[in-house]
Amino acid sequence: MQDVRVTEDTLTVDLLDGRTISVPLTWYPRLLHATEAQRNNWRVAGGGFGIHWPDVDEDLSTEGLLRGAPAPRESTPA
Repeated sequence: MQDVRVTEDTLTVDLLDGRTISVPLTWYPRLLHATEAQRNNWRVAGGGFGIHWPDVDEDLSTEGLLRGAPAPRESTPA
C-alpha cells in the first residue's frame, strides 16, 4: 500500500506495484458516513495487504478491493 485517498464518493488506493484501485464509497458505509478526519486516519494493516481505519473500525484487504468486493450488508433483526 503506497497511498489511500477517500473523497466524498470514492476510495482510491495506490498499490506498491503501480496499480491504482478506485471503488465507490457507497460500498463501504462506515467510510461513507465518516468525517473527513476519520477517513484520513488510516493505517496499513495485515502485513501490508490491508487498510485499517481505527476511528470507524473498518478493515479492507487489497485482495477484496481487487476482487471488487463491497462490504457485507449487515443483517437486521427479524
